[in-house]
Amino acid sequence: MIDRQVTGLMGHGKLSAPQADREGARLSAPTVRRRRLGTKLRELRDDLGLTLEDVAELSKGKVTVAKLSRLELAKSAAKPADVEMLLGLYGAADDEMTSALVDLTREGAQRGWWHSYRGILTPTYEDLISLEAEASTIKTWNLGAVPGLLHTSEYAGAIIRATAMSEAVEAKVDALVAVRLARQSVLTRSTNPLTLWAIIAEGALRTKDVDGEVMYEQLGKLLSMSKRDNVNIAIVQSDAPLHVGQLGSFSLLSFAGRADLDVVHTETLTAALYVEDRDQVAVYRDAMERLTSAAESSQASAELITEIRKAL
Repeated sequence: MIDRQVTGLMGHGKLSAPQADREGARLSAPTVRRRRLGTKLRELRDDLGLTLEDVAELSKGKVTVAKLSRLELAKSAAKPADVEMLLGLYGAADDEMTSALVDLTREGAQRGWWHSYRGILTPTYEDLISLEAEASTIKTWNLGAVPGLLHTSEYAGAIIRATAMSEAVEAKVDALVAVRLARQSVLTRSTNPLTLWAIIAEGALRTKDVDGEVMYEQLGKLLSMSKRDNVNIAIVQSDAPLHVGQLGSFSLLSFAGRADLDVVHTETLTAALYVEDRDQVAVYRDAMERLTSAAESSQASAELITEIRKAL
């Protein structure tokens, strides 16, 4: 993904708000994290056939009907203690599930490094960065550009300028490049680094719209990052048969191996959207598997990147 949702220019997808209400939406609009948590809590309750009133009674006053409703509808942030209590009531004995949901809540209460950039980032972009920080694996399909988590600073600047649709973006390129590079720390952190599967269309590597030297260094970074155990890069060649990826780029973010917590991030020219419905996410998961099958092996991809780089 080229991550265009970098300033107030971009919409919020399903969370869109008028420009005049932008700051209020930043503070109160449900985040992807809260929606995912609320949806899962509601699913667990429904699976047991419990009503909101039933849960309030079982909790012996620890949670009210109104509070539980707000949590499930993502209208208020949950506390780890509340989530642990509810999971206990629901008999959620799956330690991995419990850990994932509690971590989701706890991390949501923390302030990340990106908060210092709030003057230039939309809430949607903040969501993306925070989800990248929490995800265990990201699988991304990139039709027209190298994914942001693998950018060099020069390539990032070139892409941001090329896709800018307002003077506001053009005035903040340096800061936006800094954000993009800072995001890449998830790949190199010492504890549980993110596993990245990047599938890239060959055409994105052969673009004539990026300076040759810039592209040479960018391809070099791809080769360097592909040597990391947690980074896998595969290229879909230009002469590959027609495939589902030609409909557009997208990323699938996974958390602690729990497929039911997966979320898809995709972009249009005017909005960045998150797909959270389980059935719709499954469609994207299947699409990613097809793209993986269509791509060259890691070794063959590295050889192709090297060949393209030498020709520059």
